[in-house]
Amino acid sequence: MTTNEHANGTVPAPAQRISLPDLAPDFYKAMIGLDRAARKGVDPVLAELVKVHASMINGCAFCIDMHSTDAVKEGEQEHRLLSLPAWRETPWFTARERAALALTESVTLLTQGHVPDAVYNEAAEQFEPEELAQLIALIVTINSWNRIGVTSRLSPAAK
Repeated sequence: MTTNEHANGTVPAPAQRISLPDLAPDFYKAMIGLDRAARKGVDPVLAELVKVHASMINGCAFCIDMHSTDAVKEGEQEHRLLSLPAWRETPWFTARERAALALTESVTLLTQGHVPDAVYNEAAEQFEPEELAQLIALIVTINSWNRIGVTSRLSPAAK
């Protein structure tokens, strides 16, 4: 056992750098309101798929843990969550989910080609304008949460 391992072989999470709820409470409360508004009208399972996928891309362990747990509570299947990084190679995502996942990738990886017309148009074919607006809001919001989580080093709780 190395000196930085727990008795069960796990490595402790890095220490949290900063607490935004404590040090920027108005901003944090606004983020919670933004999150609530962004989720409005979005299917809960689809919302969690989008949140997990963006969080995987961004490497936010806290959000991956939270939203995969929430997805399972909403009825999502674990094998679908585990295959999100390879969703294009699997048969179990619907056309609507595929459009949402592609849009999530494009918005999350904005510097890698922006949001191509083909990706946006596919999402626009699958979602009514109001749904698409909410989906975009959800993607933008989870990316903001990921940046908070990664920068401040939020860590998932030990289970």
